[in-house]
Amino acid sequence: MSKPELINEIEAEKKALPWYRGASKSQWQTFWAAFLGWTLDVMDLMLYSMVIVYVIQDLQLTKSVAGMVASLGLLASSFGGIVFGFVADKWGRKKSMMWSILIYSGATVLCGFSETATQLMMFRVLVGLGMGGEWSAGAALVIETWPAKHRTVVMAFVQSGFAVGYALAALVAAIIIPIFGWRGVFFVGVLPALLTLWIRKHTPESQMWKDQSQRLSAKETTKLLFGSYGAITLVCLLFTMFAMLGYWGLFTWLPTYLSTPLEDGGPGLNVIKTSAWVIVSQIGAWLGYILFGFMANKIGKKSTFVLYFAMSALAVPLYLLIKNEVILLFFGMIVAFFGTGYHSGFAPTFSSLYPTEIRATAQGVIYNVSRGISAFAPFIIGYMAMTKGLSATLLLTAGFFATSALIVLFFLKEPKGLIDETDIKIN
Repeated sequence: MSKPELINEIEAEKKALPWYRGASKSQWQTFWAAFLGWTLDVMDLMLYSMVIVYVIQDLQLTKSVAGMVASLGLLASSFGGIVFGFVADKWGRKKSMMWSILIYSGATVLCGFSETATQLMMFRVLVGLGMGGEWSAGAALVIETWPAKHRTVVMAFVQSGFAVGYALAALVAAIIIPIFGWRGVFFVGVLPALLTLWIRKHTPESQMWKDQSQRLSAKETTKLLFGSYGAITLVCLLFTMFAMLGYWGLFTWLPTYLSTPLEDGGPGLNVIKTSAWVIVSQIGAWLGYILFGFMANKIGKKSTFVLYFAMSALAVPLYLLIKNEVILLFFGMIVAFFGTGYHSGFAPTFSSLYPTEIRATAQGVIYNVSRGISAFAPFIIGYMAMTKGLSATLLLTAGFFATSALIVLFFLKEPKGLIDETDIKIN
């Protein structure tokens, strides 16, 4: 066999390899940094959802105030996403990710010292600031490090850390609450800070970012994002916003709903069963994240988004009708599969619509502004639940999912590959 033929054969074999074969050491290091950062980010975030019932009792809060605490954290994430997205574009993905992790882990510990609703709100705002930045930097780092043909699947595995983090939060609550109470749950939130030591030593910066010929100012970045790319930004903001209104409205209150007594419209699970049911549901969520990536490669991101949103809109009302504990356990996996799995499509979609110079900022703005707006969902659900009941109020989330499906169906164009930075023109 001649040398050219041998080279062609080797290249063909590489193309045929699955996503996890043939990856370089630096690619795996960026993957684990983003995956673990996102997993622990979500764990710290969802710890509050696991202890809402106990916080309400101990600090004597109403459901609307408890929902507002969750909402303020999510609202702050929109600001954090914008700030750290710009930091990632200006000074590097790695530095941005490290600082965001330190902020959200430290603030989570402070939540455990809260004596009033005001203090808790302040600390949750700090959690939100750090939480918003981690996703922006981590997603950009992975997208720019892995080859194009594997990006959607790789990001699906990174995004699956959401399910792992949610399950970890439930596990921490089940173990810590009976021994140390709800405050002890927040103290566990310091663990992500240790990850920054590993990231600092072992995670390489994005070569694509390092190779940029220019670093845009905040003004230039804003002009591109809302000028040349304004229509794309609007569509992405709208469908992501409604999807997140559905997610945070449903899953923030899910543990509380599961523990709601039968006479009040809930299934009446105790704390151990509630944690167990949440953990099992996250198995479905994890599969939803992963399969989104594979399905998107087969039928396209747009069609996969529509499928997931439409199925979520159908699954939520059915779930709220179930009172049998066994059926509730397994159907919860279906709700989580469709109701969370679509998150895997956000980073690959956004990254392919924007150039390197503004990629992290664009992802941070769209993802976290949407999450910030969706911050009103927990408050709205909590407020309405006081008069209409939690079960009936959660039906509102199905409407949010249906709206996202319609926006994607009629307004989102199928995303292609990454835009090269040389395609940018700043007037």
